Amino acid sequence: MSPMSTTLRRTGLVAALTTAGVLTAAGAAFAHVTVHPESYAKGATDGLLTFRVPNEEDTASTTKVQVFLPTDHPVLGVLVTPQAGWTAKVTTSKLKTPIKTDDGTITDAVSEITWTGGRIRHGEYQDFDVAFGQLPDDTGQLSFKTLQTYSDGNVVRWIEETPKGGAEPENPAPVLTLTAKGAGEDSSGGPSATASASDAKSSTASDKSSDSTARGLGIAGLVVGVLGLIAAGFALARGRSARS
Repeated sequence: MSPMSTTLRRTGLVAALTTAGVLTAAGAAFAHVTVHPESYAKGATDGLLTFRVPNEEDTASTTKVQVFLPTDHPVLGVLVTPQAGWTAKVTTSKLKTPIKTDDGTITDAVSEITWTGGRIRHGEYQDFDVAFGQLPDDTGQLSFKTLQTYSDGNVVRWIEETPKGGAEPENPAPVLTLTAKGAGEDSSGGPSATASASDAKSSTASDKSSDSTARGLGIAGLVVGVLGLIAAGFALARGRSARS
């Protein structure tokens, strides 16, 4: 076998493995249950959270979604947006430590939301919107453990915590990062000075489109880079062959 053929085979193998690895990683990330936007300011008010639930099974549909809200750092004023084909059940729990607000003391908060009645089929996803009155200001993140039940009885438990600086687990829980309020934000602590639930919804839709576009451009860029690597390997091998 000539040096040129050997070089090209090695270059092609590396390129194929690299491309496959990135595509697999992108697919795996998309299959996770996630919350959007990924961050809010601490203490933000009158916003919207969207839980995106993709179906990752080839032969079964998602028929039930349970999202558990933290009660150690509760989300106040939770309201569920009606979702066509789905019925939402909201469960509240007593707080260990009541929260004092301008409107009085709050002793209960939503601890679980369960959606049933609909179907998320193979190759599809469903967005579930939840409005909130106020986010906590005494923590850096909120973890929303989620159970995803399929029509064949299989239950995927999205409950694993991602260690700081460590690798993401197989079934990570959706996490909302809470950031320090920026100088350009108003006293509500929301994403902008005029933030509202409808504004957050528009922002979420834009984020979804941007995420999909960025993912596509990233993969396309990798493919172009791989092709360049193959071409470079071909030129290098040809140069060696000519010198020999």
